[in-house]
Amino acid sequence: MNYDSLKGSVSSKPVRQAFSSGGVSRQAFLSGGVSRQAFLSGGVSRQAFLSGGVSRRRILKTGAAFAGAALAAPYVRRAEAARLKVGVLLPNSGVLAFLGTKITQGMELAINQSGGLLGGREVEWIRLDSETDPAKAPERTARLVRRGCDIVVGPVHSGVLLGMLRVLGGTNTTLLIPNAGAGAATGEHCGENIFRTSFSNWQAAWPMGRFLAQRGLRRVTTMSWNYAAGTESVQGFTEGFASLGGEISEGILAPYPAADFHSYMTKLAASDAEAIYAFFSGASAVQFVKQYHEAGLRDRLPLYGVFLTEGTLEAQGVAAEGLETTMHYADDLPFEANRAFRSAYREAYGVDPDVFSVQGYDTGALLVHAAQAVGGDTDDKPAFHAALRSFRGVSSPRGAWHFSRAQNPVQDFYLRRAAGGQNRYIETIAQDVTDPAQGCTLV
Repeated sequence: MNYDSLKGSVSSKPVRQAFSSGGVSRQAFLSGGVSRQAFLSGGVSRQAFLSGGVSRRRILKTGAAFAGAALAAPYVRRAEAARLKVGVLLPNSGVLAFLGTKITQGMELAINQSGGLLGGREVEWIRLDSETDPAKAPERTARLVRRGCDIVVGPVHSGVLLGMLRVLGGTNTTLLIPNAGAGAATGEHCGENIFRTSFSNWQAAWPMGRFLAQRGLRRVTTMSWNYAAGTESVQGFTEGFASLGGEISEGILAPYPAADFHSYMTKLAASDAEAIYAFFSGASAVQFVKQYHEAGLRDRLPLYGVFLTEGTLEAQGVAAEGLETTMHYADDLPFEANRAFRSAYREAYGVDPDVFSVQGYDTGALLVHAAQAVGGDTDDKPAFHAALRSFRGVSSPRGAWHFSRAQNPVQDFYLRRAAGGQNRYIETIAQDVTDPAQGCTLV
């Protein structure tokens, strides 16, 4: 595609010159009446984007503006021996910053263990801070594409992912998702170029719902952040719980990224439920678990969830002891691959890994596998994507997994109990769990 192919509200002269004036109204922007060309000018402020709340549909819709700009940029041709540019859009700041660090460390460890090359090519990492801000996701994704990245890794946050999908969906740029579980990525917005190495929000919560019903519980109150990951996690839990006769007593949503939950403790204490299911992560999970413990609720209302104790146990201290969660990884999984991974990770970084480290590690292993399969020729997208699909995580620390037809992991889920600073393996509660992939045309 060249600049002359862009028609509409601007001339076919060089795009930057034509866009210099900006000046796009909020109403035109949110209504979808702003062209890709006009939006690229930067005439829409972050404040206008965020004011009044931005829905998932709007994020996906307006992200299209950046897609045109990214794809219209002159394609960066590489010499045969050129470095492979890999863009990374992860949080380096904010409440989820440590997740970005763990993912990056895991990914780099896997690649370094294979000589630091991908298909014989040196890697040039181009990193941007997502700031866990959905409003900034389209522009930053497009910036990575303009800088010549034909592989992009990210993000952590589901809202950020929704913005990235509109830019990269239907393109040749390969997107590898090492964490964000938004169902759209392997559902209605799935694509040949979109691969997830972590989980879907529904998939991670569904096993816990079924497990609690099998344990004999019949009434549970749910609580989560009010954003895509939180609501989808609650949906997955609810479907699993209801499938075996369970009933949701009440659903409580806190605004993202709330980290003070004292005002909710009285409401939880008044619940007629037998237990609480919660979805929080990072620094907010630390505060929720500690405040729940301080309120003295655990004896009467046992607390369950996913991610609540992941990478947070040291900060949570005694408040987390004994908490049970479900996840596709446990620290002491009895696999030789897991023991070797944990030893190598501690040697490289001086800290213990967690599930985010594992997801990064598997993303790196996936890149190594596919790049080697195509001899480093990542420009041959059909071959490269076929190589990605053929990956079998037989040496993954989490246990063997593979891609579904929607390109989301098919994997086992484990019950873990927090004890002595680790999420310890109790039992495997669901095998070969796959995401429903509703609306995915690949299925």
